[in-house]
Amino acid sequence: MNQNKRVLAVDDEPNMRRLLEIMLKQAGYQAFIAANGKEALDILMRKGADLIISDLHMPDMDGISLLSAVREAELATPVIIVTAHGEIESAVSAMKLGASDYILRPFDLETLEIAISRALSISRLKAENSFLRIEVEKQHSRLVGHSSAMQQVEQAMRQVAPERATVLLVGETGTGKELAAQSIHRYSNRRNGLFVAVNCAAIPGEMLESELFGHERGAFTGAIKSRTGKFELADGGTLFLDEITEMPVNLQAKLLRALQENTIEKLGGHGPIGVDIRVIAATNRDPQQAVREGLLREDLYYRLNVFRIDLPPLRKHREDIPVLAKHFLAKRGCEIDLPAMEKLGTYDWPGNVRELENVLERATIVSQGHLIKTEHLSLDIGWSADQQTVSASGHGLTENPVIPTGNLSIPQATESLERKLIAEALKQTGGNKSKAARLLEISERSLWYKISNYHITGG
Repeated sequence: MNQNKRVLAVDDEPNMRRLLEIMLKQAGYQAFIAANGKEALDILMRKGADLIISDLHMPDMDGISLLSAVREAELATPVIIVTAHGEIESAVSAMKLGASDYILRPFDLETLEIAISRALSISRLKAENSFLRIEVEKQHSRLVGHSSAMQQVEQAMRQVAPERATVLLVGETGTGKELAAQSIHRYSNRRNGLFVAVNCAAIPGEMLESELFGHERGAFTGAIKSRTGKFELADGGTLFLDEITEMPVNLQAKLLRALQENTIEKLGGHGPIGVDIRVIAATNRDPQQAVREGLLREDLYYRLNVFRIDLPPLRKHREDIPVLAKHFLAKRGCEIDLPAMEKLGTYDWPGNVRELENVLERATIVSQGHLIKTEHLSLDIGWSADQQTVSASGHGLTENPVIPTGNLSIPQATESLERKLIAEALKQTGGNKSKAARLLEISERSLWYKISNYHITGG
């Protein structure tokens, strides 16, 4: 979408500036024009640009000085140098300093378009490669299971994958919503694009807008350089929005507009940027209940809920436990005996597949990598979380918690203790969230999230 790419052309000759402006507009780009490096730098800092085309020799600040200033400002904006036939050595020196390419004058529109397209492609590939180094391991993960429940999920994912329709994944924590999203991406014709995941609950509300849509330098205090948002990064691929109901409601309106118009606007930006993405959202809540509670905009819910897939909790497809267990243990080169496998099948797994993986990882450590037996499993089957008493020593909350005997699931115990601590803190502070957060030594936003996630009432 060339019309959304901003190209800054810099030349001290008026005729050349006019020619570049005409060429860029003919090629479908937004054209900004500057007479020298200083003027170009000012435009770049105020308006931003996706690419710079600069003459090599100019008064005040030449092309080399402009290139150096751009790199000193830690901007990744690609720069193409325009030079004459006798100045190729200088152009090569410019490339060693970070220029993306150079073109010789006189040049035609086709030469200019090829150079711009190549520079923009290289710039995007660098950003993608950096991102992929982090994401590459996750891209090979997949949902595991042969039960009828998981076969239905697999069938639904393959049905929707070729379409552009938004998908809403609903399931308890640990059921594999992100893995499902990755599978849909791999099955789709967008598989060669990026799969970009954003956890809406893990990023403070005031930062989430910049994370999603990006910002220009100076857009707010601390914005010392421009940033590409996840929407732009996912252009041509898939954007996964996890825990969508935890996104601030005011930001949900901007998300809805982006989905409807296929455009975004950076913080501090100067116009819309077209994006071609497929959005997959996920929540561990009942989305309709979240709408009723005011946590999810109704119009956004209908926009996201084009194709819904419900991921079943592990207790609803216990027949997959042996397959999952062998899958996790194979990665660690470990095996499990039959009594231990049978014990796994009798547990309700409140933390679902993620808890199963954690339990088996611990068992691998306890068994020292040998055969896992029943005594290596950290489970407390039949234990009720209500048996535990809250403790927060030194903060006026009940001390000396009653820990049930027998093996204990760390994730289950942690969740239970957090829930009890929060309920007790809210009780002691009369429901004052700020005071309760200080009492618990966590941020108020974290407290709000935990109250919402644990469905704590009375706060």
